[in-house]
Amino acid sequence: MRVIGLMSGTSYDAIEAAAADLALDGDALLLRPLGHLSVPYPDELRDRVAAALPPAPTTTQAVCALDTGIGQAFAGAAGRALRDLCAGTADLVVSHGQTMHHWVEDGTVRGTLQLGQPAWIAEATGLPVVSDLRSRDVAAGGQGAPLVALTDTLLLSGLPGTPAALNLGGIANITVLAPGAEPLAFDTGPANALLDAAVHHFTDGAAAYDEDGRRAGAGRVNPGLLRVLLDDPYYRRPAPKSTGKEHFHLPYLRRALDSVPVPDTADVLATLTRLTAVTVADACRAHGVTRLVVSGGGTRNPVLMRMLAEELPGVPLGPSDELGLPSAAKEALAFAVLGFLTAHGLPGALPSGTGARRATVLGSITPGRTPLRLPQPAARPPRLLRIIR
Repeated sequence: MRVIGLMSGTSYDAIEAAAADLALDGDALLLRPLGHLSVPYPDELRDRVAAALPPAPTTTQAVCALDTGIGQAFAGAAGRALRDLCAGTADLVVSHGQTMHHWVEDGTVRGTLQLGQPAWIAEATGLPVVSDLRSRDVAAGGQGAPLVALTDTLLLSGLPGTPAALNLGGIANITVLAPGAEPLAFDTGPANALLDAAVHHFTDGAAAYDEDGRRAGAGRVNPGLLRVLLDDPYYRRPAPKSTGKEHFHLPYLRRALDSVPVPDTADVLATLTRLTAVTVADACRAHGVTRLVVSGGGTRNPVLMRMLAEELPGVPLGPSDELGLPSAAKEALAFAVLGFLTAHGLPGALPSGTGARRATVLGSITPGRTPLRLPQPAARPPRLLRIIR
């Protein structure tokens, strides 16, 4: 089955599209990457997403307009992927959409909202679309995140020691595969969320992120600010747990700076970068991680990667590309995998990773132009991921 995966993370800067040929072969899921592309959000749409994110107030009219605008943007990205990556032939599109709110109360997820109406994708491509992949896990008592855990687990299967997969998006999430234990997955805290917010604020919108970590690299970590940031109760909560920009946003940072003023912008950014490195490293040490496989936009920040290596001496650190899965496309490919499993009647979430009562088949399906025909349900879920190069 040829599947297109679409993903826009909590940094909401672009839509990542990846295509793959997927097939089940006994206990293995075979994945042959067909390429990936990144489609930046139009500035106007990105601004409207930013304006509607918490803690800002919004209206149902704005939410409705965003659902349409994001859906149309995803449809455009799907059309490009269909043409440029699949030579015009595919069987399924899987759309994560854009997370606008992840509703967490006292560690329990009450709901989650991803916008991007899938009807626009189905209409533009003629293909069936799997979307809204998080809600079913939430309904089953889970966190609805991190959903990349199943793909991570299949990818890490067979590696020695206690390997872990780390994704550095707006939020950092980790999947740990310890011998003789169920896989564990959770959000460790912010990766780029606070950094991006700080850069945008301190540059008056002239820059959206710290390119190549240059600004943070020019600064020094402020121990007082780091202590205040690390005092957040989220880091002491047990897994499974998840978070988002509802929690880690600019007003959150400004409150911390009110208590510990730091006049130099570069020092603030250096401290925020170290915060990510420390919280990831703390999670790795707590679970005895012996190898870390890294993906996501944060891998392109050499200062962050250097700080991670400093916090985890003796733990080999490398991109998922070393295992055959392109780090820039890993999340989009992971959602392609989840949609493929849904089409085959297989669960896509790990209860040990999300805290759900049971493993559920994820998402809703929007038919394409032709009658919906799903494959024969698979007899059993795969146990490992084999990358075909």
